[in-house]
Amino acid sequence: MGIGDDAVQVRAQGWRTLASLHGLIESRLERALGAAADLSVVEYTVLDALSRQDGWHMRMQQLSRAAALSPSATTRLVNRLEDRGLLTRILCADDRRGIYTELTAAGRDLLDQARPVHDDVLRQALAEAAGVPELTPLVRALHEADVSVG
Repeated sequence: MGIGDDAVQVRAQGWRTLASLHGLIESRLERALGAAADLSVVEYTVLDALSRQDGWHMRMQQLSRAAALSPSATTRLVNRLEDRGLLTRILCADDRRGIYTELTAAGRDLLDQARPVHDDVLRQALAEAAGVPELTPLVRALHEADVSVG
């Protein structure tokens, strides 16, 4: 195995480790958010992303990026959340082709209910992952990044 092959293996192992941590966290969040607020992780992500915007709205393409979804998957998700009364779509005043997605009062209320559950489960999952030797460096890096950002 050459130096180039070693680098590929290191990156591949790093990716597998990251995917393992992501899977652990996502499965815990999925169960807890579903039980507490009848939300999936991606639904929570959309509500959370919208709540962090000035004016509480985003264009659909911004929402696609925030949720890491394709445009068509984002449209289906927005339709479901709109049917539940958690968000609404409004036409952009500057560009009639543009559509904004905005939280409703019910969406904000549900997010307020779900956020402590999300944060607690995330904290617990990261604490558990910190005890798994292969995941410890990633958890440490997340905590260091959080401290440097905050």
